[in-house]
Amino acid sequence: MYLKRPATGLAFCLFYLSSYFTNKYVLSVLKFTYPTLFQGWQTLVGGFLLHISWKIGWTEISSSSRSEVLSWLPASALFVGIIYAGSRALSRLPIPIFLTLHNAADVIACGIEAFVQKEQTSRLKICRVLTLLVAAGCLPFCDPQFDTDGYFWALIHLLCIGAYKVYYNSWRPNSLSDSQKQYINYAFSVVMLAFASHPAGDLFSALEFPFLYFYRFHSSCFASGLLGFLLTLYTMKLKSNTSSGQYAAWSFLAKVLTSALSPFFFEIAMNVPTACCLLLGGFAEASLLYIERTGI
Repeated sequence: MYLKRPATGLAFCLFYLSSYFTNKYVLSVLKFTYPTLFQGWQTLVGGFLLHISWKIGWTEISSSSRSEVLSWLPASALFVGIIYAGSRALSRLPIPIFLTLHNAADVIACGIEAFVQKEQTSRLKICRVLTLLVAAGCLPFCDPQFDTDGYFWALIHLLCIGAYKVYYNSWRPNSLSDSQKQYINYAFSVVMLAFASHPAGDLFSALEFPFLYFYRFHSSCFASGLLGFLLTLYTMKLKSNTSSGQYAAWSFLAKVLTSALSPFFFEIAMNVPTACCLLLGGFAEASLLYIERTGI
């Protein structure tokens, strides 16, 4: 498959890899495991930069009715679940394992569409989601670094992603643009995470963080917020300017590069069964390219 929009696609891959590596560094190396604060900071920066992008004409955010905004709030609540659970899972799991579990969200989305919404699903798509299910389901039994909390939060993460995808695809009226939806997501997340920081214990626990006044912590947090926004911006650009098949191809390339390079920077224990699960998950993700290309 010929990859179109190479400049946008390569920028997307770069920001995807950089964002994951920066987040992993803050969460696992510096061990800043206070997700209401970390994700609150990222969504605050993302919302602020998206607002600036709108003011200077990089993105378009038109006014919306109150009913449209309110009808999107369930998706924003799922978005909070995605980033909160994802932050907790990524702090405990290696990036290749996290991404394999992350991809399994398609199993949830496909299951809801097939059994709840009674949508027709091709056999090839069913085979793909079953392959994803086997790869993700076998990982906890093969992983030599098995972490109960990490897998638990990864499960919550993929459940929220699956439900978000279904809501996104079935939401009516479909009058809000992706940038408007993301702006609402950011605003809702900032408010919810700010209120949750005290009950969760993160607000005062973070005062005891050993690197709180270190430059590398400040620079890493700044980079995480900026890279997260740039990844979101280029994701929206790529989706709006290319076909779903092209976006799937660039997304697959970004995930492969991120997973392949992560062992050179972060510790991961690997055995043959775990490697087979990761390769099986990668094969299932690659099959999406064929499905999107043929329209099956």
